[in-house]
Amino acid sequence: MAKKLKKLTSRVQSVEGGKCIEGLNYEDLCIQPDVELPEGYKPPKFEMFNGTGDPKVHLRMYCDKLVGVSKDERIHMKLFMRSLNRDDLSWYISQNLKKWVNWVSMASDFMDRFRFNTENAPDVFYIQNLKKNPNETFHEYATRWRSEAAKVRPTLEEEQMNNFFVKAQDP
Repeated sequence: MAKKLKKLTSRVQSVEGGKCIEGLNYEDLCIQPDVELPEGYKPPKFEMFNGTGDPKVHLRMYCDKLVGVSKDERIHMKLFMRSLNRDDLSWYISQNLKKWVNWVSMASDFMDRFRFNTENAPDVFYIQNLKKNPNETFHEYATRWRSEAAKVRPTLEEEQMNNFFVKAQDP
């Protein structure tokens, strides 16, 4: 009987010990623990950020989905993680959520984290040298080329206009 009591006590202590781990209560894990969503509220289906796109475009699409939902930025912050997946979600979860005092501070951190996506935009020379892969159709190549050309900064249209004005000024 004493052995069984000791074993049972050990189990209870191990279960109770799990409650003492710091940082696991709701207030520590939730970005806005004091914000309650209205009963019956169904969040919109968000476009998922894949870690490779333009973070500002993602933020705009996210905010556009929230039009008419609420102007409370705490709700926007609470729902933001629903638009992230994989590594992006891991980055988000690893943050000290208390540092985000408002939407702008959270969005700024998001922009800083994924800024490299826009800083590494292809240039005109990259687009000029983009070749069709042997295993892709011409349609696939054209689609890929247009997609890459849209990322060029300044845009190809701006580059063409600049070249036009430079040539027009030459005697």
